[in-house]
Amino acid sequence: MEEDLSLIKRLQEKDATALSLLYDQYAPALNGVIVRICRDEVLAEELLQETFMKIWDKAAIYDPKKGRFYTWAYRVAKNTALNGIRNSKKLIQTEDMGVYTNKAAAEPIDDYSELKGSIHQLDQHHREAIELVYFKGLTHREAHEEMGVPLGTFKSYVSQALKKLRATYQKQLLLFISLIEMVVS
Repeated sequence: MEEDLSLIKRLQEKDATALSLLYDQYAPALNGVIVRICRDEVLAEELLQETFMKIWDKAAIYDPKKGRFYTWAYRVAKNTALNGIRNSKKLIQTEDMGVYTNKAAAEPIDDYSELKGSIHQLDQHHREAIELVYFKGLTHREAHEEMGVPLGTFKSYVSQALKKLRATYQKQLLLFISLIEMVVS
C-alpha cells in the first residue's frame, strides 16, 4: 500500500514511469472488468488503453483518503467500458432489413453458458450475488444495495458461492481426467 501511494504521487506529478508500473500492476484486473462489460477482446484492449489515459489525465483528483486506488481505477475502467459500448463504432448491417445495429448487441453472448449452468445449481441468494458481480459488472457495494442485504452478508454470499463453484469444477475436472486415463489405457 505504501509503495502504491508513492507510485500514485509520482503519477500525479506526471511521471510516465509510475504510469507504466501501475499499468503492469493493475492492467490485468481492469482488463477483466472491461471484458466482462463489453464482451469483445479487441474493443476491450482499446478501452483499457483509454482507461489508462483517463487515469493519467485525472490522477490529480484521486484522493487516497476516500478509498483505495484500485477502487477508483475500477470505476474509471467501468465507466470507460460502458461509454465505449454506447459509442461503439462497430456497426453491422443486417442482410434482410438494411438496419445498422451495434455488433455486440447483435451477437448472442454464449461465453458463460457452461458457467451459468453451474450457477443455476446454487442457492438463489448465492446465484443472484454471482450474477450481479460477475455478469452485470456491479461492485460489491452496488450489488449488496440491489439485493438489500448488509455488505458483509453479501460478501459472504459471493465467497460461499465461489467455493461451491470451485468444488463443482474440481469434481468435473477429476472425472474428466479419469475418463481420459481410461481411454488412453
